[in-house]
Amino acid sequence: MTLTIAFATDSGVAPFEQLRAQIAEQARSGALPVGYRLPTVRGLAEELGLAANTVAKAYRALEADGVIETRGRNGTFVAAAGDAAARQLASAAAAFADRAHRLGFDQRQARAAFEEAWRARSA
Repeated sequence: MTLTIAFATDSGVAPFEQLRAQIAEQARSGALPVGYRLPTVRGLAEELGLAANTVAKAYRALEADGVIETRGRNGTFVAAAGDAAARQLASAAAAFADRAHRLGFDQRQARAAFEEAWRARSA
């Protein structure tokens, strides 16, 4: 198993976000198993031709999302994030549902708002 990153230079998506999304997807799919040791920030930056700050920003976002964990000098590893990510998603969904209900919207209207936000985010 190895980390595989491919950048789309014409996508309009920032390199740190492409890196974050690809590592997250590989961890979620199992292509990078729990406990897989990721390259150092400097090592990955050099390998990909990116600034170290770009890789560090992606790693910080991944750590905040529970996808990876840093163990000090021992390195950075893929975390057991499936359960944590699912809990965070459920919490976000519950908060959205509560807010939509308090604002007086029904399920159909809330779903339409979510789908529109998702389309806008994906565009």
